[in-house]
Amino acid sequence: MKKILLGVSMFLSVQSFAQIGDAIHCGYDFTSYIVVKPHEDGKTQTINGLKMSICDENGNEVINRDFKLSWKNNNQPLHFVRNYKIDANNKRLEGFDQGKWFYYFADDHYLVTVSNTFNAEAYYLKIEDTDGEANGGHFKTFMMQLAPYNMYILCDSEERQQAMQFGRRMNKPIEVVLEKR
Repeated sequence: MKKILLGVSMFLSVQSFAQIGDAIHCGYDFTSYIVVKPHEDGKTQTINGLKMSICDENGNEVINRDFKLSWKNNNQPLHFVRNYKIDANNKRLEGFDQGKWFYYFADDHYLVTVSNTFNAEAYYLKIEDTDGEANGGHFKTFMMQLAPYNMYILCDSEERQQAMQFGRRMNKPIEVVLEKR
């Protein structure tokens, strides 16, 4: 009996030590992204000047109370930002002609950061053309329910393994074709 208990305790000790090695984190652990590529039918260029947000089923912006939805912008709505380019010194550049993308995985698209525990199917993506200067308000408001597969999970972690349980999942932007009014 002593040998069995000794063997079990040694096994548990080795298991505990092995889990310490799994504790190494990458810069994107605990964070996911939702990336959106809005464009016109027949065109590939991302539309500028759009207001994009995470909202409820009625189109009301949700507030990130106590960092429950995202590790950024506490007690504020979750608004998407447009990716931008940076120079070799990590300084933001104007325009999209030179430099590299700040968020390498998002190219010329919009993105928002959410926590890995973000319950995507409980929320919606809302896109509004409110900027009269950029587009003249020509595009109809668009709304769609989100799904877990819309989230970019960038680290090989437990969450990523769960996301891949039904086959390998690829991080792709939500492609939205906006209609003119």
